[in-house]
Amino acid sequence: MKIISYNVNGIRAAINKGFIDWLKSADPDVICLQEIKAMKEQLDLSLFEDAGYKFHYWFSAQKKGYSGVAILSKIEPKNIVYGTGIESMDFEGRNIRVDFDGISVMSLYLPSGTNAARLDHKLEYMDLFQGYINTLKTEVPNLVICGDYNICHEAIDIHNPKMKGVSGFLPVEREWISDFISSGFIDAFRYLHPEQQTYSWWSYRANSRANNKGWRLDYAMVAAPLQEAIKRSVILTEAVHSDHCPILVEIEQN
Repeated sequence: MKIISYNVNGIRAAINKGFIDWLKSADPDVICLQEIKAMKEQLDLSLFEDAGYKFHYWFSAQKKGYSGVAILSKIEPKNIVYGTGIESMDFEGRNIRVDFDGISVMSLYLPSGTNAARLDHKLEYMDLFQGYINTLKTEVPNLVICGDYNICHEAIDIHNPKMKGVSGFLPVEREWISDFISSGFIDAFRYLHPEQQTYSWWSYRANSRANNKGWRLDYAMVAAPLQEAIKRSVILTEAVHSDHCPILVEIEQN
């Protein structure tokens, strides 16, 4: 199964930048989207269906033009779960999961900590999410959690490791993602590429992308039982529909 995850920073804007043609070319079985910034009824869904994604599921934020996640699939899932059931997490539309035979895929958009209030919300979300996943993986062991985690894990994941006081690279955030991995997940890209320094997000400021002053914020976290099934993991830096670029993971299915 070829899975792509992409924070599109507004699906309508991405479509205007050629997203649909790119999607046809990339041809994943499943694509997880984050920060769609749209309600389902605001979209021309035939664009996705004509591209081969007959099965599409949208979980928007209550606030229009903000946050939101989606999953598009060529394969019909046997179950779809919108949100987590935790109100403080779900009103911003940050989690959606589809279950197939033998594998489940989640699209995650973890909050950013752009100011003190949002950082408090992010830290609370991280704690609640860990507890939710601890329970979920006992019921759904073959879980792939793709998305924008809004955290750089290690120094190799950020262009300037001295930025320890900035949200996204705070010690408490990095410790959380270490603990998350230790709880039974594999960072697919780092597992296959232990020394490769490639980023998935660049600020729109100061020509950051052209100068490759980026951060690796987007991950495919693969549950430990699927470790031997991880065949490929790539950061698709050539896609330019957003300030993020897509990431790809391939999981071999029996």
